[in-house]
Amino acid sequence: MKLNKLAATLLCAAFPLAVQAQDTQELKIGALVTLSGAGAAWGQGMKNAAELAAMQVNQDGGLEVDGKRYKVSVVAYDDKYQANEAVTVANRLVFEDKVKYIIGPVGSAPALAIQPITEKNKVIVITLGFTAKALQADKPYTFRPNVTTAEVSQPQIDWLVKSQGVKKVGALFPNDETGHQIAQDLKAAYGTAGADLVATEFFERDRVDFVPLLTRMAARGIDTIELDGNSPTTAGLIVKQAREIGFTGKIVRTGGPATQEIVNVAGVESAEGMFVHTPINPELPSTKAYADLYAANYKHTMNGFSPAFYDGTNMLFEAMRRAGTVTDTEAVQKELAAIKDFEGALGTLNWTGQESYGINHQLNAPFYVAEVIDGKEVIRAACTVARCE
Repeated sequence: MKLNKLAATLLCAAFPLAVQAQDTQELKIGALVTLSGAGAAWGQGMKNAAELAAMQVNQDGGLEVDGKRYKVSVVAYDDKYQANEAVTVANRLVFEDKVKYIIGPVGSAPALAIQPITEKNKVIVITLGFTAKALQADKPYTFRPNVTTAEVSQPQIDWLVKSQGVKKVGALFPNDETGHQIAQDLKAAYGTAGADLVATEFFERDRVDFVPLLTRMAARGIDTIELDGNSPTTAGLIVKQAREIGFTGKIVRTGGPATQEIVNVAGVESAEGMFVHTPINPELPSTKAYADLYAANYKHTMNGFSPAFYDGTNMLFEAMRRAGTVTDTEAVQKELAAIKDFEGALGTLNWTGQESYGINHQLNAPFYVAEVIDGKEVIRAACTVARCE
């Protein structure tokens, strides 16, 4: 699908589902995502992305695979960003709802927790989880359509250190698989760039008072606070409380799109001048078309992760078409991994990851560094895994 055709398709799709032909069969896609609590903005964006992809194929009469038509429905459950809840939900989706495809989970710990179920039962998972452990050669049914700290941190941090004079960094991380993985990645990335992650604090995800941790970090003489690894609401609280205690240094977020949610919590003034990772260029026609489609259907601005899961879902549909089956997931996962130069909402997409994970199930997509001005992102650098410029 060419870029201009994709944009046109998206712009024409913001209307209710068309009536389906009576002979279509049902294809269920599970959405095992966080719909409540601090990570809800990410989970809602992922669920909505799958729904929009389903809406479009249903408007065309259903997903056509091997001469048959399938009406796609999204079965969504809240994992509450908890590994034990994710396992409960995964069992329900796989053994009760009989789904063979799952969008989610959001978190690394939930993603790892469900893999014994999904890999054993050959259920294809399209996850957000940042941990390197999620993608391994012995986990052929798991894919990740979003870039992670491992892919984006070095080029962005190189750019921040060089262009913004970042030297001594403090960071707060959730005390779980996600937080510890990101802390490890960032420590190495700042060191390579010539700066130093001199202060780290770990906390439980339900914490809301960060003043003691921020005060302790500020006493170490940091010039920058790093927000990567924190959910949108938590990041907003950290920004707000950092400014309230008088921190005047830079605040950066080198991973995880959450700018609008941070501004909503922290306020425009506190967020002014932040440098943030964003996986989207809102001026790219296909991205703008998806953003417009999302806003028309959900009446609010999309989270930056959403286009990745819209693209991931559409790539999954394309793999089913190429495999000629919706039931043989072994054939589907092989076709999904073989897709090249897919034209999506984020641009031209390919799989990578062999060197880092032993398997090419990590999406390679462009990304950007933006500065927050008057509550909005203004792109300052365009990036690849090699560099930002």
